[in-house]
Amino acid sequence: MVKTNKEVVTARYGAVEVVVQVLEDGAYANIAVNKYLRAHNLNDMERRLLTEFVYGTIKAVGTLDWYLAQCVTRPLAKIDAFVLNILRISLYQLLYMDKIPASAACNEAVKLARQFSHEGTAKFVNGVLRGFLRKRDQLCFPDAEQATADYLSLAYYHPRWLVKKWLKNYGREATEALCDFNNRPAAVCLRTNTLVITREELLQQLVALGAEAGYSRWSEDGIVCRHLPGMGQMFSKLQNKFYVQDESSMLVASVLAPQPGETVIDMCSAPGGKTTHLAQKMGNRGIIYAGDVHEHKLKLIEENAQRLGISIIKTYLQDATQFVEKWEGLADRVLVDAPCSGLGVLRRRAETRWRRQRQDLKIFPLLQLSILENAARYVKQDGTLVYSTCTIEQAENHYVVAEFLARHPEWEYVGFEHPLTGDRVEELQLLPQVDGIDGFYICKLQRRK
Repeated sequence: MVKTNKEVVTARYGAVEVVVQVLEDGAYANIAVNKYLRAHNLNDMERRLLTEFVYGTIKAVGTLDWYLAQCVTRPLAKIDAFVLNILRISLYQLLYMDKIPASAACNEAVKLARQFSHEGTAKFVNGVLRGFLRKRDQLCFPDAEQATADYLSLAYYHPRWLVKKWLKNYGREATEALCDFNNRPAAVCLRTNTLVITREELLQQLVALGAEAGYSRWSEDGIVCRHLPGMGQMFSKLQNKFYVQDESSMLVASVLAPQPGETVIDMCSAPGGKTTHLAQKMGNRGIIYAGDVHEHKLKLIEENAQRLGISIIKTYLQDATQFVEKWEGLADRVLVDAPCSGLGVLRRRAETRWRRQRQDLKIFPLLQLSILENAARYVKQDGTLVYSTCTIEQAENHYVVAEFLARHPEWEYVGFEHPLTGDRVEELQLLPQVDGIDGFYICKLQRRK
């Protein structure tokens, strides 16, 4: 329950600014939230409120706009961005935050409208929200059986085109389970920096700090946290002992399995999660060439490597589709963690579900195949190549690899152990609604001997 109006206004004001940055200006939600919180001295209550307002509103924005469209006479695109997002955030509270009274949500929205605009805008905001409350019970979603895609889209906050695609691929029950999974809070996963501490020791230190955590079933280096102290305290107390990384993402380094002293190329490496994990597997001995097309992202790799005490990573500003002659036949192992649609990690990236468009799914496979073909030229005769994505789209996964193998018959799958069952597999496709973790794809290739 909110303690004072001042706290609500402060949290809401910040939430409006952040949501505008994300939905109107293209910012990433997690980066925008963290940047705002670092720049403003908010108490714990305000921080929690702001975070809930932002992520909840962005996640449900399609459904919120469906309600708003039935409560205003003008097109939503004609409403000022700040005013529109005041309405969205307020409507989110009226629909999904029972502990905030409707009168408080409406009154604070009116105050915000005055701050961002003028009295006429405040009256408009008040009229829209009061009108919604009057007709709320009359606003019903389409029938779940007769219009399944429309219903699931609104009930589970996903774009209709994507729901339709999943219904075709997986059926009704699995699609609903997938959408539901994407709306659940994601646990924070930590990767142990095994260069300085064991997983057992790290877990003990986390528990001593007040964390509720346990071992990952999927990764021998992973810890899954249900509750953590603040990240500031984590970095202060544990410093170089961990890296925040999803469980499915941790699997890549184990599949590539680089050895101490080897030469490794990570084609699309920023911000460095998999790159630094590879360095751990190598005992910080050998060399890793880490490329990325964005210079500012290379600095993130370098900062992460420095914090973790890793010295073998050499960063390069490099377009992964462009051939680097000096790398030809150089690497014992190459990783292509390809740019993708990100449809396997929607629960962690609130804005991605609304930014992705149907046409994007045609663009990525061409790019991915180009990078994969380029990367293959860097592998030694007896070396290996791992291809991975964080999507569940087979057009970006199995079919990209199948096309590569069809074009290059000198390459073939090389099996690896399934992380849970130990069975030998040629490809690993993780599905959130089946496996209970983020969607991911991994396969391992080598030249035929």
